[in-house]
Amino acid sequence: MTACILFVLPIYSQNNQKLHFLENADTLHKQRLLISASTGFGIYAGTSVGLWQAWYQNNEISEFHLFNDMNEWNQYDKAGHLMAAYGETYFAYEGAKWTGMKKKQALWTAFGVGAGIQATIEVMDGFSKKWGFSIGDIAFNTAGSAIFVAQEYKWNEQRIVFKASTNKFDYPTGFAETNGVQYSIKRRADELYGTGTFEKFFKDYNQQNIWASVNVWSFLKERESSKFPKWLNISVGYGIGNVYGGFQNEWQDDQGNIFNIDNDYPRYRQYLLAFDIDTSKLNIKNRYLKTIVKSLNWIKIPSPALEYNTLGQLKFHPIYW
Repeated sequence: MTACILFVLPIYSQNNQKLHFLENADTLHKQRLLISASTGFGIYAGTSVGLWQAWYQNNEISEFHLFNDMNEWNQYDKAGHLMAAYGETYFAYEGAKWTGMKKKQALWTAFGVGAGIQATIEVMDGFSKKWGFSIGDIAFNTAGSAIFVAQEYKWNEQRIVFKASTNKFDYPTGFAETNGVQYSIKRRADELYGTGTFEKFFKDYNQQNIWASVNVWSFLKERESSKFPKWLNISVGYGIGNVYGGFQNEWQDDQGNIFNIDNDYPRYRQYLLAFDIDTSKLNIKNRYLKTIVKSLNWIKIPSPALEYNTLGQLKFHPIYW
């Protein structure tokens, strides 16, 4: 309630000029700090509770333990951890700058927030019998936050941004078979990744991609005089396919029958090259619209793409997302 009231209070800069709400303060403002901290804590608490209810409460709890998952999901989940920590650090940094916090303080605050949020998930994993605390996940979480901080220190901007995309994928209608018992491939996918649009967007590794989107203009030596579009990026993407289990395409039904489809549906990795847009560099005058568009910069835009995968296939996609 306090934070909501503070939204309508006038806020002034150091020289007593009234600040636009979306303008960063030039010195630390306690009102903005309270707004930012309370909003961030509320989102963190709500997300943690929601995540526990969605992922963990229906699974058996155990003593805290470690789990080596570096070879799981063809490492796609590690790319996801890196991107998530990077994005959380970005938003935390923007919030810290808005309060008027000095750059160094803002960066290390954001690093702590990004790495800390992801560490909470790892602690939950550590008490879940189904999973466990992953040193690999912590390493990639830390790397994601560190990449953001390093770019701000080196370039005072984000020249390489991590993004996500998802493609609608129709699972095969075939069956796995053992001892005369059949098991639908689509049923297996639904059990792993869910059936709803929201679930699939966040959980279906077979239809997701993580991208490192590079802003070409920002690397040019004479960039201010260059006619190269400021907003045009080149993106390198990573994805996986035919993945129906963590370590291999094998599972067991309630009767103890074991199904394995590694030979019929070999797991593979995708490496992609595509165009993208850096929405933070679009020339938008309206502050509110600019803020909204900039905040969506973690989403990779649909564009033509070139794919090479470990099945030995080279593909061109006229439009790929």
